[in-house]
Amino acid sequence: MAQTAPNGDTQEGTTSEIVVTAMKRNEAASDIAGSVSAVTERDLQRLNAQSLSDYVTRVPGVVFNDYQPGVSEVVIRGVASTTYHEANQATTGYYINQIPLVEPGFPLVIPDIDSFDVKQVEVLRGPQGTLFGSSSLGGAINYVVNEADPSAIDAGAEGILSSTRHSGEASYAAKAMVNVPIVQDKLGVRVVALQRYDAGYLNNVGTGQKGSNDLRVRGLRGSIVFTPTETTKISALGMYQEYDLDDQTYVQFGADPKTYDRNTNVPEYQDTEIQLYSLRLDQELGFANFTAVGSHTIKKADLAFDDSIFGGNDPRTDTPQLSRSVGKSTTDYGELRLASSGEGPFTWLIGGNYTKLRSDSTDAAFVEGIGEYIDSNPDLFDGQPASVLAPDDLIRRTVASSRVRELAAFGELSYTFADVVTLTVGGRVFEYKSRPRLQFLPNAELIPPFDYQPGARKESGFVPKVSVTYKPSDRFMVYGLYSEGFRIGGINTYAVATGVPLDFASDSTQNYEVGTRFELVPGAMSFDIAAFHIKWNDIQSRLFTPVDFNAYTVNGGGAKIDGVELSLTFRPTNNLSYTTNLTYNDARLSSLLPDSFAPGGGYAAGTQLPGASDWIIANQLEYELRSSPLRPRISVAHRYLSKAPVAFGAALEKGDYSIVDLNASIRIAEKIEAGLFAKNLFDTYGILNAPFSFAGSVTRPRTVGASLRFGLR
Repeated sequence: MAQTAPNGDTQEGTTSEIVVTAMKRNEAASDIAGSVSAVTERDLQRLNAQSLSDYVTRVPGVVFNDYQPGVSEVVIRGVASTTYHEANQATTGYYINQIPLVEPGFPLVIPDIDSFDVKQVEVLRGPQGTLFGSSSLGGAINYVVNEADPSAIDAGAEGILSSTRHSGEASYAAKAMVNVPIVQDKLGVRVVALQRYDAGYLNNVGTGQKGSNDLRVRGLRGSIVFTPTETTKISALGMYQEYDLDDQTYVQFGADPKTYDRNTNVPEYQDTEIQLYSLRLDQELGFANFTAVGSHTIKKADLAFDDSIFGGNDPRTDTPQLSRSVGKSTTDYGELRLASSGEGPFTWLIGGNYTKLRSDSTDAAFVEGIGEYIDSNPDLFDGQPASVLAPDDLIRRTVASSRVRELAAFGELSYTFADVVTLTVGGRVFEYKSRPRLQFLPNAELIPPFDYQPGARKESGFVPKVSVTYKPSDRFMVYGLYSEGFRIGGINTYAVATGVPLDFASDSTQNYEVGTRFELVPGAMSFDIAAFHIKWNDIQSRLFTPVDFNAYTVNGGGAKIDGVELSLTFRPTNNLSYTTNLTYNDARLSSLLPDSFAPGGGYAAGTQLPGASDWIIANQLEYELRSSPLRPRISVAHRYLSKAPVAFGAALEKGDYSIVDLNASIRIAEKIEAGLFAKNLFDTYGILNAPFSFAGSVTRPRTVGASLRFGLR
């Protein structure tokens, strides 16, 4: 189901067609055989959107596991085994201008690109393995950021000031963009800079810090575009974005089921960052368009958890035990593709890509003073010194490394019969070679160390895609689609635990979908409807060990997901518009998912998938007085999420709540717009995610604020 974004109108108020780029060619959203939604720059501004949580949940079939900033995951059509954080590749792929932001392995960072100066965000629902490869079991998200424009000077700025209930101070955001032609119509440069501070709203009773989960976001993005001829375009894109979280965002549920309290002995910080550098060539060849893309991505993560809240202080030193994880990954990506030009009955796309990942992470437990204790009591540690068993007071160290290389070729062929029926067939041939390594080093617990090196692994396969569309007019289209997605396997970082397998294999999805799009009243009322059936095979499921709650992944069982997505856009007058998105999703295990630590040895067929709410509803009503030079506008947005378990075997549930937002704006000058907003107007308390039944993240309390936006063009 392709969807024109709500309120996507031209200056005169007529509906404009959304052009989607995520399918690796420019296509009108209304022509795509599949479920695609585009949230435009105009929509992002009107929502005062900062991050995914502000807009992605308004898209049909989408749930956002709003965990820690920088590692929160979008779940599409219920394809997830946790509401927390997958222990391997995510089930949704993330891209920026079609460049991968995810790696073929555990993602140290899942980028939540700030929405300032973003042209649109494209959400592809359903498996996308043919064009995008692994990590797109449920779908994909493509950020389309504005590139440099060599034709004219441009500038923009945005300022936001807000206050959140339970927070001790104000939140703010300051963002700016400048676009400068260096050589008129030939060479241009665009630079975006931003800083955002989201004041914390949780109370850490252990550290005494009110509003402990303060978040700082800093970003810089640059684009260079060079067009030496009318048929040649060379573009470079660079990006840096970091998230600095003072204290983790989960609360600890107790007697009061609606708490904003957490209790640790020290702040549990989390710092993540991503750097991306890319170069692209677009060349028109007459019969086809040639594209070459190369990118280099660097991710870093550093975080800490307080283990002493579960087991108390270490009895040897009477100091808290902390867990710390530090990691870095680099991904090199290259792609060549050729796409037919023109609008003849026969169109085609062929290409190939190469991916190389290098990832290293260290997970360690820290106990202050343990080194001195070891050296003072050599008999208790077999005479081994602290420099071997606990360097820098690290009592346990697990080092995981991954080297992955992917080679793939992909293509799609389409033919249109009698101008109304289009048949498209596509496929992807891929080969992954990986070399994982897991080291458990000498430690203060005297657990036998090991060095697990299974050697080089190879996995190859073919991912097909077939679709048929019938479009007798611009007002009506119906389609059928079959597509697949997959993830590669990996190793379990916490495999020291008894009974936990050292590694796990790949999993895959198969999607059967039919849909229709039609205008009931031209220019005033339109519908998008899709029904789908997804088979999820050999699920990579995130589970936890008892007592110490170490995460690990196992393959097992399967799942079936059946759903219907409905989108309605209604514009009774030029000033008033209403949109609604309704999703019904039945996502359940189709066979036993084994768990040796669970009663009965696992989870039976019919068990609901974590976070897979049966019902998702999003409504928006907007009024804008277009005839006034001030263009006053007010909108009311509502979201509802039905309940779902937070994890396999957990009694706690997320969802079963509604959120209402208000947004209003007015033009105070030709290029300046001022706005007011209230997010979570009725201060609804809802559980967003939880790995266990005693701790999880909750909705941000009521936030009211004002915005000021300037745009030169």
